[in-house]
Amino acid sequence: MAAIHRDFLPADLAPLLAAHGIAGTVLVQSLPSEDDTRWLLALAEKSSFIRAVVGWTDLLAPDAPANIARLASNGKLKGLRPMLQDLEDDAWIADPALAPALAAMVAHGLRLDALVLPRHLPALQHCARDYPGLSIVIDHAAKPPIAAAAFGNWREDMAQLAALPNVYCKLSGLVTEARSGWDVDDLRPFAAHVLDVFGPRRVIWGSDWPVVDLAGGYAAWLAASVALLAHLGLQDRNDIFGLNALRFYDINQETP
Repeated sequence: MAAIHRDFLPADLAPLLAAHGIAGTVLVQSLPSEDDTRWLLALAEKSSFIRAVVGWTDLLAPDAPANIARLASNGKLKGLRPMLQDLEDDAWIADPALAPALAAMVAHGLRLDALVLPRHLPALQHCARDYPGLSIVIDHAAKPPIAAAAFGNWREDMAQLAALPNVYCKLSGLVTEARSGWDVDDLRPFAAHVLDVFGPRRVIWGSDWPVVDLAGGYAAWLAASVALLAHLGLQDRNDIFGLNALRFYDINQETP
């Protein structure tokens, strides 16, 4: 990660958005820190193309409900993301001790971004079933083992999660899980499964910028995405490339 270990600012992203006709973005936390979340929210106040922020707070803290209420008072804060992929306990998200925090998220209309690996999916399914009022999106399609061209339990676990109407999936992060020198055909079976089980109304395209710079860059991933979705109709493509994100994160489409 050394190549991207620096602050990336709106001025770094703005030329990419302009070059590819993208009107707005959702910023997602990269550090388990409320300071990082406050920094993102401050950027959002200054940059009209930052339409929403997904932040972080300690969901197991005794004062988690109060912290969630405070963060949710900022209208740009639309969700929270515990960094499950970095936790030792694969079943952390199913811990009953999270109940006050998850209930507070539901009460304040926040979404849960699930930064997970395939091994976390069974516990995520348990959480999604217990909190049907909590909208959940699986980041990076749960980072399937694309480089190994293997599905393992990922395929069935994703299908079971897709059967729950409150669960969505981001079509993002695939290229960083692929082999060096990846091509679209490497990604196709995994993207196809996501589309098959979630359908075009519950798939959200994501750039995974700036992490995507480690595996080809923004333009290469966007071009691959266009190819992966070329068989869909215009409405389905519009949904995946933006409208689903507006609906999921409750972003006002008319506000610049």
